[in-house]
Amino acid sequence: MAHTTTRKDDERTGGMDDKLKKAGQVGAEAADKAKDAFRATGEAIGEAADAGASAVGGGMKSLAGTIQKQGPQDGFLGDATSTVAQTLEQGGKYLQKEGLTGMADDVTEMIKKNPIPAVLVGVGIGFLLGQLIRS
Repeated sequence: MAHTTTRKDDERTGGMDDKLKKAGQVGAEAADKAKDAFRATGEAIGEAADAGASAVGGGMKSLAGTIQKQGPQDGFLGDATSTVAQTLEQGGKYLQKEGLTGMADDVTEMIKKNPIPAVLVGVGIGFLLGQLIRS
């Protein structure tokens, strides 16, 4: 017995195909909107982290000024105070200028240029953390 389709069967099937296509389109649109939302959230988090890094950089520069003003000015301690203050100020300027995104890019670039020392530093840090956890 051959199965014949009636017009009613075709209408039901055709209607189902249209509904499935429509559902697929709605699903694709929802996926695109979700991707956009995640991308926007990631960008907002990155901007907030950079703003936080900039604030920390400003705090470092302020601390450098305080150390420079209130620390010893002469002799060995004066030299040490000046060096610490300059280092803090340079680090603060770097954080304000680059933010966390720039820092991550710089670290990535440094690792690409010096992979073996980077791996050795990573192993050393891992070893030290292991010793601290074990204690």
